[in-house]
Amino acid sequence: MSIDNIISQAVSRAVKELYGIETPAESIAPQATRKEFEGNLTIVVFPWVKAARKSPEAVGQEIGAWLEANEPAVEKFNVVKGFLNITIAPCHWNSVLSHIAETENYGLKQADENSPLVMVEYSSPNTNKPLHLGHIRNNLLGYSLSEILKACGNRVIKTNIVNDRGIHICKSMLAWQKWGEGITPESAGKKGDHLIGDFYVLFDKHYKAEVADFMDKGMSKEEAEAASPLMKEAREMLVKWEQKDPEIRSLWETMNSWVYAGFDETYKRMGVDFDKIYYESRTYLEGKEKVLEGLEAGKMYRKEDGSVWADLTGEGLDHKLLLRSDGTSVYMTQDIGTAKLRYEDYPIDKMIYVVGNEQNYHFQVLSILLDRLGFKWGKDLVHFSYGMVELPEGKMKSREGTVVDADDLMDDMVSTARSVSAELGKLDGLTEEETAAISEMVGLGALKYFLLKVDPRKNITFNPKETIDFNGNTGPFIQYTYARICSVLRKAADEKMAIADYGNVVPGEREIALIQALADFPGVVEAAGQTYSPALIANYVYDLVKLYNQFYHDCSILKEENEAVRSLRLELSRQTARVVKTGMKLLGIDVPERM
Repeated sequence: MSIDNIISQAVSRAVKELYGIETPAESIAPQATRKEFEGNLTIVVFPWVKAARKSPEAVGQEIGAWLEANEPAVEKFNVVKGFLNITIAPCHWNSVLSHIAETENYGLKQADENSPLVMVEYSSPNTNKPLHLGHIRNNLLGYSLSEILKACGNRVIKTNIVNDRGIHICKSMLAWQKWGEGITPESAGKKGDHLIGDFYVLFDKHYKAEVADFMDKGMSKEEAEAASPLMKEAREMLVKWEQKDPEIRSLWETMNSWVYAGFDETYKRMGVDFDKIYYESRTYLEGKEKVLEGLEAGKMYRKEDGSVWADLTGEGLDHKLLLRSDGTSVYMTQDIGTAKLRYEDYPIDKMIYVVGNEQNYHFQVLSILLDRLGFKWGKDLVHFSYGMVELPEGKMKSREGTVVDADDLMDDMVSTARSVSAELGKLDGLTEEETAAISEMVGLGALKYFLLKVDPRKNITFNPKETIDFNGNTGPFIQYTYARICSVLRKAADEKMAIADYGNVVPGEREIALIQALADFPGVVEAAGQTYSPALIANYVYDLVKLYNQFYHDCSILKEENEAVRSLRLELSRQTARVVKTGMKLLGIDVPERM
């Protein structure tokens, strides 16, 4: 039994005996005592103050005294206002460590057929350009959140919605028709998504030149943009696409297939995947149908020009356009259509959209509309809103080709990891194959950890030089510590040091701190799932490896002559490595056994 459960059950017995109050043990949640106070675990006593008819301090004193007299795990206590701080008896920490070691899938809950079904949407790329740094943050957040929700006992469906239609797609297609000369990814020796992205940038270059030329002839910027022949051609191509023109549709399918092959390579290297992919070209008409159902049921209204709207003033918002006067869809309608198809495919209990914070209003409206249209999870949908990734020199712009390409960034990170690791001697004695594998692991681990350790809601300024550092709050620091622990355990195995009984050992301060940190892991996973924050896992693992390094520095392990003490320290090392690996896996980060 975990130490939290032991204390919860003891407090439950205490309040029943002292005050006659029935309090289920599972409703009592001990928290780690704040660093400025003495103790290991803290109980908030305010829930029993009214029934006890005593001050919070008096209730804390009485419960603490009962625990000290009746629960062997409690050594002493102190009370600060309404907070009961409990110090666990040192010898009891050994049983806590044993419990961790004996618990299969420690810190992770297993889902069953009755567990909530949660769908997480992330990535949502456009097929006119390759994935960039902003997409990397989106993908890593979505994937990690999915893994954390699984670890909290949910069934999870990871999904992607691809924006494969619209004027931006036609811009790349038109540029390829005009200036591509039949080029393909194979003939160019280039990934398909990069090739298409080049044509998107090329369109913008020619379009801007046209606009500038018209402005030189005396037109205003608005007049020049309206007069652009290139933009007119792109709009005509979009109309042809919507009319299912065979030639345009064939080109569209070919160019999209190039992009999807490129995306798949990037996703695989990034370590993210999906259970189901939806395409806007197949969902936007579904949304129109659902909106017209709502119109017929009196949940929407039609204006004189034929456009369809939703009145959201009752919810403190405005009126929202859902179908234009020509009957075409807007993004909101497309999202309704995608929701309809998803709900038909899966009996979703909760829907989570991983989308940047510039779309906060969109999802506020979508939630209201989906609820109005009868989707049971609509009202409680979650917009997992995150901040933007910027560079030290400012924002990225796709049209101008100033984005940080995801593939190029991953290449740079791996190359930098290799050079830094070599300079520090981390790769000495390794084969080329091992060197390449570790460089990949460290470079991508550094990138992922940097983007996930920050509160998702905050904007990030990404500076690659700060990410690959074997000291401080970085992925490589954690990976190196894991490799160090693996080295200790290998040497112990080579010297045939088995883990013997350590039950009678009185652990020291460093050992107790490490055991308690390990005991906190399940609660951290649960909190990360409840608050949708991979950053909680990232920073927990960092704090854990800091504690291990302090322990490693102060406590002899392999050279300890007392077999029981050495066994305690080896078990501590083994369980720390296990939790570090589990925690990093929830972030989508691999850890090397040698470094």
